[in-house]
Amino acid sequence: MVSERRPNIVVLMADDHRGTEMSHLPYSQAHTPVLDALADRGVSFAQAHCQGSMIRAVCVPSRASLMTGRNIFASSADPTGSDFQRAITIPPELDTFPQALRHAGYRTHAVGKWHNDTATFQRSFSSGNALMFLGMSDHNMVPLWSYDPQGEYPGANSYNFDTHRTEGDEAANFVHGEGFSSDIFADAAIDFLNGDQSDGPFLLYTAFTAPHDPRTPPPGWEVDPGTIELPPNFMTEHPFDNGEMEVRDEMLAERPRTETEVRQHIADYYGMIAHLDHSIGRIIAALDANGLTENTIVIYTGDHGLAVGQHGLMGKQNLYEHSLRVPLVIAGPGVPEGEDSQTLVWHADTTATIRALCDVEPNQTAEGAPYLDGQGSITPVRTSLGAAYEYGQRMFRDERYKLIRYWRIPETVPAPGTTPGTDKVQLFDLERDPWEITNLADDPALQRVRTYLEEGLEQWQTGVDDALPRYVQVRGDR
Repeated sequence: MVSERRPNIVVLMADDHRGTEMSHLPYSQAHTPVLDALADRGVSFAQAHCQGSMIRAVCVPSRASLMTGRNIFASSADPTGSDFQRAITIPPELDTFPQALRHAGYRTHAVGKWHNDTATFQRSFSSGNALMFLGMSDHNMVPLWSYDPQGEYPGANSYNFDTHRTEGDEAANFVHGEGFSSDIFADAAIDFLNGDQSDGPFLLYTAFTAPHDPRTPPPGWEVDPGTIELPPNFMTEHPFDNGEMEVRDEMLAERPRTETEVRQHIADYYGMIAHLDHSIGRIIAALDANGLTENTIVIYTGDHGLAVGQHGLMGKQNLYEHSLRVPLVIAGPGVPEGEDSQTLVWHADTTATIRALCDVEPNQTAEGAPYLDGQGSITPVRTSLGAAYEYGQRMFRDERYKLIRYWRIPETVPAPGTTPGTDKVQLFDLERDPWEITNLADDPALQRVRTYLEEGLEQWQTGVDDALPRYVQVRGDR
């Protein structure tokens, strides 16, 4: 018998998990039996996206957008990214979905990574465990903070990876967790589920740091690189300078890329994903063991994707589909079963969907729309998407065609790792060319499509108050 109370919500968030890498999706070589089983009893959205980033830590605006349902410019106190601490800060007037659920009577519990400001974290969550207030860490030496009812987290966002200490703050109250990151976060989530959940509905938000680098799958989870088939869009080098050729992520492999090295990177990536899938399976088993499955909606998603050798790139500082698409699988009461959806969605739509499934009033300032009605149906909510990356790249696409616009970077912009960039336009037919290999921007037969997408991009930039002009001005004045 299904409970009459609002459903519990479990959000499982991955870091750097490319949206194509689940074994129930075409072309993937990843091993994800748990996520496949979740998709079998729910719906898998193959066209879920993030919106890019104005800073190189793409996880920051992506997670802020999921929290608030707002675009990457509105969800940051400094959308230019010139002040990193303000860039990771979500404006206090923005309502987060955990905050809304908390006000509606939910216990909101957080586990794992939080790479935005601690004030927003504190107003969003009523409890937590095994918290990590930074972007990445050694998976075998994860700095963890305990939940503080007063919201005091000394050392948050100031951890030094070389010294494994927080900088300039001897009072930091973190400890290094014992074990591998995905195991630590799964254990903390299971501890919560094993507690007394009889006093009302809950939100369990568990944010993993896998499969983010360093890609070091634990013993027994390694993948043989000899089994890896390189993707059709593998390139030894990106065909032109996109303005981000020397950022940290792009230095993780030698240039020109070699098939041997990229196979090893992909193998390690798949090992991390497979172990993450196993850890998620333990959380789902805990839901079953505690009799919670029947009234719990489980959502698996990620912050953004990753190149790992596609287009000659390694990171996510680009606007190709491998970096914009995120995994999205949802199962539970009121969710269709066994459906693979091609509905075009992004993080703000997931935010709106969570609120709708919990019967919480929609956020009137948010930009997403619910794609599930809670009665077993999927509702298409959009036919186009826009995205941005820093000051050199913008993207707009519809359900078939995609345009990426690149600009040369002004010489006055002194950002470490930035390269000159290139004035260029790419146009892809995603229906015929899902790997984005053939640039059709100059095809005479597609000039009307190009014009339509260019106009759509301009309208999108205006609608989201694109920070590009402010960004170039601020960076150039430093």
